[in-house]
Amino acid sequence: MVAQELTVDLNKPLVFQVGHLGETYQDWVYQPIVSKEGPRFFESDFWESLTRTVWWAIPTIWLPVVCWCISMSLRMGHTLPQIALMVCFGIFVWTFLEYTLHRFLFHIETTSYWGNTIHYLLHGCHHKHPMDGLRLVFPPAAAAVLCIPLCIFCFNSCSFIYCMMIGSSDQKHFVARKSHVFLNYSNSLLSTYRLFLLSLYQFWNLVKLLATPSTTPAVFGGGLLGYVIYDVTHYYLHHGQPTKQVPKSLKKYHLNHHFRIQNKGFGITSAFWDRVFGTLPQTKAAKKTR
Repeated sequence: MVAQELTVDLNKPLVFQVGHLGETYQDWVYQPIVSKEGPRFFESDFWESLTRTVWWAIPTIWLPVVCWCISMSLRMGHTLPQIALMVCFGIFVWTFLEYTLHRFLFHIETTSYWGNTIHYLLHGCHHKHPMDGLRLVFPPAAAAVLCIPLCIFCFNSCSFIYCMMIGSSDQKHFVARKSHVFLNYSNSLLSTYRLFLLSLYQFWNLVKLLATPSTTPAVFGGGLLGYVIYDVTHYYLHHGQPTKQVPKSLKKYHLNHHFRIQNKGFGITSAFWDRVFGTLPQTKAAKKTR
């Protein structure tokens, strides 16, 4: 089915229209419209403003947090080479999260009304309007909402494994109480700011389960730095004009994901995990030789 046959009015706010596409949503959303002018999402100007983010907001908001985290590990006595290793490890962990989120969450197949609507907000809009410059980096408000279910799953899973290993009833009670508090906060839908801080706190706790108290800040900061690199790189791949071979290849690789093979090539900052998990897209030259 072609996009023209589907009942979506591009001149009206899209978010609450796309859910009605049902099974045809997948066909529609992966037929890109190449325009720097993005569509309107909501009737409300307030909600509309939350969907638009300039690229430089990401490093402006997050780099001070990265520096603060790294300085904490420095003050705890670690040397600069040790800090560098921790930060690099955090960045490496982020590249794995980048790949898995993009492949298994951002490209999940949906058919229900709310499934289509949420997917469109999360990632579908980017595939439908890939050159929309104000919806390329991830809005901080949306990041807060996305962190909630992800943190619940990651924190509770790691806490369960940790408690089973140490076999402490006190620790089990502590984890249950913390998870209960977190769920109550998220379900009450308090301010985005509170949810945002709470989500960061849970990610911090997740890192703390896997690291020592003195290395946690630097590893966390490294992961956050990896996210900043990812978002800024993503913007550059769409709107930059690289002249060097490496960024030119990366731009070609990513645009191939948008315009040729959407179910391959999930890495943004590199193709490393695509090679590991066999989702590297086949080149046109390789196809011709077969």
